[in-house]
Amino acid sequence: MPRSAPTYRPTPDDLAAARDVTIPDLVAPGLRVLFCGINPGLWSGATGYHFARPGNRFWPALHRSGFTPRQLRPDEQQALLDLGLGITNVAPRTTAKADELTKQELRDGGIALRERVATYRPRVLAVLGLGAYRTAFDRPRTTVGRQPEALGDTEVWVLPNPSGLNAHYTIDGLAAEFRALREAVDRLGE
Repeated sequence: MPRSAPTYRPTPDDLAAARDVTIPDLVAPGLRVLFCGINPGLWSGATGYHFARPGNRFWPALHRSGFTPRQLRPDEQQALLDLGLGITNVAPRTTAKADELTKQELRDGGIALRERVATYRPRVLAVLGLGAYRTAFDRPRTTVGRQPEALGDTEVWVLPNPSGLNAHYTIDGLAAEFRALREAVDRLGE
C-alpha cells in the first residue's frame, strides 16, 4: 500500500525490505507520453511511488518543462493520467542503484516494454536514461532526443536520467530536454 510521500521517510529497515520489489505502472491506453525510468529505486519501493527519492529531479523537470501546471509530489502521481502522462520502467525490480541491473535484465525489459507500448499505444515513449535505452534496445550509438525508429505508431525519445546521481545534467538542462519533448508532443496534437 503506498504511503504518503510528504510525511513518510523510509527507515533503513524499510529500504532494505524494499529491495527487489516491484511497484505498479501508472499507465492507461492512448497516453500522450509514457515516461519510462530505468528501474524503481528503494525509496520508490518503500513508498509505492515512482521517482520518490528526495533529490530525484523528475517531478521538477516535468513541471519546469510545462507538462504539469505545478510541481507534483510523488504521492500525487495519479494526477498524471488526467494530463495524458504515465510512468513505467525498463526493469521492474527495485535496486539502490541502476548499475545493479544486469544487461540481460535491461534487454528483457526492452522486450517487455515493446509489449506494453503495443498494448497501450502511447503517442510517445520517453525513456529516461541513455545507457539503459542503448542496452534495452541494442542501440549503442543513440543520443538524447527523438529516435529515428518508432515502435509502431509510437514515437520514441530518449531523455537524460533525472536521478540526482546524474551529474551530467543540471535541473535546467533536464527541463530543457523535457521541454523539447513537450513541444514536439504539442505539435503532434495539432
